[in-house]
Amino acid sequence: MKKINHLFVMLFLAIHVLQPITSSGQSLATQLNLKNGVAISGYDPVAYFTLHKAVEGKEEWAYQHEGVTYYFSTEANRKAFAASPSAYEPQYGGWCAYAMGATGEKVEIDPETFKISDGKLYLFYNQFFNNTLPKWNKEEAALRLKADRNWRAFIH
Repeated sequence: MKKINHLFVMLFLAIHVLQPITSSGQSLATQLNLKNGVAISGYDPVAYFTLHKAVEGKEEWAYQHEGVTYYFSTEANRKAFAASPSAYEPQYGGWCAYAMGATGEKVEIDPETFKISDGKLYLFYNQFFNNTLPKWNKEEAALRLKADRNWRAFIH
């Protein structure tokens, strides 16, 4: 019986230690924009940088990082991400960058509406005749400062 209890304690610790925790005690993954545990609606984060377009990933080339699953369109992209996840992860947990800056809200995105700026991936809402990317472009510097501050409130 002691071995079973010890096993459960070890499993509990492994699960909690392997996932980054916010200062509020929540797993960072709980703050991210995920669909069934998958980031960016299954789009390949590396392709935004290498192909300069949104490309759907495949489950067969999935990779887990800090409790989040990412899909990739090629094995090479999966390996590139695995070598340096922070270089490819979307800003603001994959939520709409414009909304994070303008109102501090977590708003869904259209994974095909994006911008690479200063080596970072920003995603945007684009539905019902409301594309937030042009609004972001008009005030990018100010919105980015606000979005950075607003996002820190979610993860701290």
